[in-house]
Amino acid sequence: MKRMKLIGAAILTTVALSLGASTAFAAKIFVVGGKPDDPFWSIVKRGAEDAGLVVKQQGGSVTWLGPQNYDNLGVDAAELIRQAISQGADAIVGPDWVPEAMDPAFKAVVDAKIPLIIYNAGGVAAADRLGAMNYVGSDDYKAGVAAGEYFAKHDIKNLVCINTLPGAANIEAHCRGMTDGVKAKGGKGDTLPLPATSFGNSTAVAQAVKAYLLQHPDVGGVYTIGNVDANSAINGIMQAGKVGKIKVGGVNMDETILNNIKSGTQMFTIDQQGYLQGYLAVSILNGKVNNGLTVPTREILTGPGIVDASNVDATMAGVKNGAR
Repeated sequence: MKRMKLIGAAILTTVALSLGASTAFAAKIFVVGGKPDDPFWSIVKRGAEDAGLVVKQQGGSVTWLGPQNYDNLGVDAAELIRQAISQGADAIVGPDWVPEAMDPAFKAVVDAKIPLIIYNAGGVAAADRLGAMNYVGSDDYKAGVAAGEYFAKHDIKNLVCINTLPGAANIEAHCRGMTDGVKAKGGKGDTLPLPATSFGNSTAVAQAVKAYLLQHPDVGGVYTIGNVDANSAINGIMQAGKVGKIKVGGVNMDETILNNIKSGTQMFTIDQQGYLQGYLAVSILNGKVNNGLTVPTREILTGPGIVDASNVDATMAGVKNGAR
């Protein structure tokens, strides 16, 4: 009987210690991302929230912070990073969209000894420069190169990249990569920068694409940086009377984009698996805060991959589940 009491006491002590440890090390993870109504960022957010189910089970929390618009992207994002610090973050995830505006805030995270992961934009170079644990995301320059090479492979060698977020490092890398990719195959590329207020503005982008194409009749391919912009470019091509003459490639996807590819309205899209970016970044930081776990591979790439008519059907299921 005495032995049973001792065993029972030991079990209760172990449970109490376990619960105490869980509470003491429960992670408050803050994730800085895009606008709530941005189609791509809603997928990243879902990945972060799905990983957050484990965080919550362990007594922690995942808080999403995003700007209301992209008009002053770098400054607004830097303020969100500082907001996460002031709210007692145990770990922070963020994209290095505009390094000159955001790097001081990221350095404040590291100086406060808060575990940091750079994701989506900036690459491993940003992680190295800032002292972050990892970079999780696609290589934006390589994605652009892949797009330029894909166009050239299909004998489309005069391209334009529609940049509706000028100054954002990841988007600049996409456009630069597209130009380098097609140049390496004997073609040429240009970038059409538009005001940040044009991002997601279907009318503004369609009109700009129409005007550009009418002024540059030799262009055969348009590369866009997001779902909405791809559809806007398609409308601009229609308005310019160039349907069938100009092909569209893009970045990211939803069911509409995949249906465009199935119907031939859009040629391809670059998949960077945004769901995994949110999911992996939160999971890694939760493991770090709770158990001191680290991933030795500092650059964790989720892309780029190309979705076109050859694999669009296999991709559709993931989109319907909200994960691609």
